[in-house]
Amino acid sequence: MRKYQNNPFDCAVVRTVNYIGGKWKPIILIRLINGNVRFGRLAVQMPDISRKILTQQLRELEEDGLIVRHEYKEKPPRVEYELSERGKTLIPVLKAMYDWGVQMEDPQTRGTWDPVIPEKATSAS
Repeated sequence: MRKYQNNPFDCAVVRTVNYIGGKWKPIILIRLINGNVRFGRLAVQMPDISRKILTQQLRELEEDGLIVRHEYKEKPPRVEYELSERGKTLIPVLKAMYDWGVQMEDPQTRGTWDPVIPEKATSAS
């Protein structure tokens, strides 16, 4: 069963983390940015995740409408995953996460980021 972070103030950031947070979901989404990827290929690209957890994470992303699963009736069976239209809207978010991660690698810029937070977000959090 999936666990959601409590969100009593209806914070958009917490809502986003509920959909794409965790250890594996961002990595799965990044692997799908360039198009369809077979299940076996995802498993090879992510050797530290068990097939059980990979399957669970893919199902959750599919249930949330962020990815699409394509099952082909072939011998052997073939399953591919791709970003849905809604999932493609996460590409700028993932890019921003990437950019932030790169910035955090540089000790000189690590403490210099000054976010502009909308007024609504500061009052709700």
